[in-house]
Amino acid sequence: MQKILDQIQDSSNVKKLTLPELEKLCAEVRQVILETVSRCGGHLASNLGVVELTVALHYVFSLPKDKVVWDVGHQSYTHKLLTGRKDGFDGLRQYGGLSGFPKRDENSCDVFDSGHSGTSISSALGMAKP
Repeated sequence: MQKILDQIQDSSNVKKLTLPELEKLCAEVRQVILETVSRCGGHLASNLGVVELTVALHYVFSLPKDKVVWDVGHQSYTHKLLTGRKDGFDGLRQYGGLSGFPKRDENSCDVFDSGHSGTSISSALGMAKP
């Protein structure tokens, strides 16, 4: 049986899912994060805490046209999985692999390079200024 996560490359794929499929997607994302972080290390609690929020953001908004600014960059694992980076996710935080934080050179849905907290307000304000 094919996983729902295997069908997700961007927000348009998330928008097509039913509520039961969205719930299943969240469970699949959690499993991938748990398995990957147990192997590669990384930020577990902060990512497990925003799975549903991130899926909802991708369901409601149209990325990269709409911009998501993460208050804490290490909450972006679900976002990475929903933006076509699932196949490279097993190299998370490994040399030559995906960053543990949003990185513009990884994906156009990452609107700025961030790390730990304290950058979101100033970054969002800068993006909102004409």
